[in-house]
Amino acid sequence: MPVLPPYEFDLATDVRPTGDATSFDVTIDAGFAVLGKANGGYLVAVAARAAGLALAELAPMHRDPLASTAHYVAAPDAGPAQIHTTVLRAGRSASQVRTAVIQNGKTCVETTFTMGVVRADDGAQWWSDRAPLALAPHHECFRLPARRDDAPFEITIMDRVDLRMDPEDLGFTRGEPAGRGALRGWISFADARPIDPLGLLFLLDAFPPATVDLAASGWVPTLSLTAYVRARPTPGPLRMVQRTQVVDGGIIDEVCEAWDSSGRLVAQATQLASVRFAEGTEAPPSPSAIRH
Repeated sequence: MPVLPPYEFDLATDVRPTGDATSFDVTIDAGFAVLGKANGGYLVAVAARAAGLALAELAPMHRDPLASTAHYVAAPDAGPAQIHTTVLRAGRSASQVRTAVIQNGKTCVETTFTMGVVRADDGAQWWSDRAPLALAPHHECFRLPARRDDAPFEITIMDRVDLRMDPEDLGFTRGEPAGRGALRGWISFADARPIDPLGLLFLLDAFPPATVDLAASGWVPTLSLTAYVRARPTPGPLRMVQRTQVVDGGIIDEVCEAWDSSGRLVAQATQLASVRFAEGTEAPPSPSAIRH
């Protein structure tokens, strides 16, 4: 059987011990960026890999991120950085680790993880009020490119993911946002890397900001991101929705949910971000809830 080369995401999230069990070197990858700045979900995935290694002796079974909360202090540049870890607790069913991504002596991202074992899909969820997302078939959805002829910038993570938007949610690409504040689509790795818990942390932050469905804006930097990993996805692309619930005072909250090919809700995230619309931009009417 041929040996597959390393997937790009695995190379980009590789962390290297510096000689003790608490500090690691990493190279921030320019390919996992938005407008030249490292993607927030990618940075959390890098930190989660370090958190798992920090538990190698105390709780070696706890390599998977069950939950994470990240605070973004500064945007690191592509290039060398360090990750410092602190094991807060090594337990039986779960452990907690705090991490800091540091570049040039400056803290850029602080994240607290609950680490454990994310189970594979072994049947129906015990209870959930979240029905699988209603979405156009994969082949009818449009893949978002990393660069467009009418845009002076590129979004390099779009070369690393295969993100296909539901045709009903593409109005923002024509300057005609629907005003629902929600985007739906299929997502997977562009190089067909299987989606595991670390991959989920990245993919949960790989959608465009849902505010593009309200009005055109500039960069929407994340201030805080919390993610829950529920189960290991079955093979295939994820169904995903990202929606904003409130825009007020230049601050938005966004919720992201991901379902696997079996219809299981495998991951969720919520984030607080800054947004700036052009002066005089009027808010669209409040929408009804997104269909499921």
